[in-house]
Amino acid sequence: MSAPMIAPDQGSKTELNVKTLAVVFHQAFLLPFNTELIGGADEPIYRPANPQNNRHRLFYRQDYLSSALHEIAHWCIAGPARLLCEDFGYWYNPDGRSPEQQQIFEEAEVKPQALEWIFSVACGQLFSISIDNLEGARAGGSSFKQDVLKQALIWCDKDALPTRAGFFVSQLSACFGVSPGGHADALNPGHYQLWKLA
Repeated sequence: MSAPMIAPDQGSKTELNVKTLAVVFHQAFLLPFNTELIGGADEPIYRPANPQNNRHRLFYRQDYLSSALHEIAHWCIAGPARLLCEDFGYWYNPDGRSPEQQQIFEEAEVKPQALEWIFSVACGQLFSISIDNLEGARAGGSSFKQDVLKQALIWCDKDALPTRAGFFVSQLSACFGVSPGGHADALNPGHYQLWKLA
């Protein structure tokens, strides 16, 4: 099935890219995984199917492309058991976390943020690393960035990516014109350097 065309006058580049991202996600995963990507949420969350709604729903914040890519990254990493749990069974402590809480948060965020970075490159978007704790303690310092970089580089081997993630990278690259091979390839290690994690 081909992606529906979106007219240039229907919104900003970011809005168009978010709409295109949703089309790519639904073409890849709506039927085989019964999962829908939905924007406009106040907070991002994953809700598994239930008696009131027969689809799994992945909500991202407002119309933020980075929020959608981050939630998709979590979804691509989640195993079968976590896909049956609200928000993949994770806890979330809000902004203002203690150093210990922040350390746990950062350890849990290495893989999703590395994958979000790869997705961002695949659709030609800038990536910003997030400690998500502006009012609280900073735990890992530069080690968090180094861990995210290391994981992204590991995943530059397509066979190392989780299956859904590898497929999604190829679909994003095809849709957004990032060609495989060479520097334009989203899995080219040249894209992933510490200085880019501002």
